[in-house]
Amino acid sequence: MDPKKIRPLIDLVQETGIAELEVAEGERRVRIVQTPAVAAAPTPVAAPAPSAIEADPAGTVVAAPLAGTFFRSPAPGEPPFVEVGDTVAVGDVLCIVESMKMMNRVPSDKAGQIAAVLVDNGRAIESGTALFRIA
Repeated sequence: MDPKKIRPLIDLVQETGIAELEVAEGERRVRIVQTPAVAAAPTPVAAPAPSAIEADPAGTVVAAPLAGTFFRSPAPGEPPFVEVGDTVAVGDVLCIVESMKMMNRVPSDKAGQIAAVLVDNGRAIESGTALFRIA
């Protein structure tokens, strides 16, 4: 594919906010994947002590299964998976943790209502960081 045709495709992906675009021309293919931009070097959020999580009477805390970057929505410009007040079932996706260029969906391990979102979108997190409180 002509390199002059690739730049407009990159611009299209950036302007529209789509996550991925694949174009074929004959036997040649170009795939452009946009990963969410992260603000300049976010500071890791310290995980609360396990005793603090267990002692919280206001609900169950969903903790990060791995270290990475916390994202509330599936792609930039799209609505978050969940908002405070939403009802979730076991297995519903709550967020994404990007780690080593892999987008890992974090499911709810409890049914209930989202009582709080405990981390800002785009923040670097550690394994065990409290992400949501479910009542």
